[in-house]
Amino acid sequence: MRKSALAISLIVLCFAAATTAWGRDLGHDEALKLHRQGTILSSQLFWQRALERYPQARLLELELEHKRGRYIYEVELLTAQGQVRELKFDASSGELLKDEEDD
Repeated sequence: MRKSALAISLIVLCFAAATTAWGRDLGHDEALKLHRQGTILSSQLFWQRALERYPQARLLELELEHKRGRYIYEVELLTAQGQVRELKFDASSGELLKDEEDD
């Protein structure tokens, strides 16, 4: 009985650690609440910044995730040249973290 309780505890701990490392997507309501609290910047700002880098691009996806204790906006877009780009921004500071071609 004690071994099974220990095994379950280890599984839960591993799952919690993995979830923190992988991150999770936040829904619209959570994002709005964080924005109203001043924790994150507006999603519109990140879409505008992506368009400044890639004029005439089309938005494919915009999502907010919480990963490794940090809020990150991921903007996926299709450039005028037909390339899919993935940009990641720190949702609190606005810093561009990554800009790469998406597979």
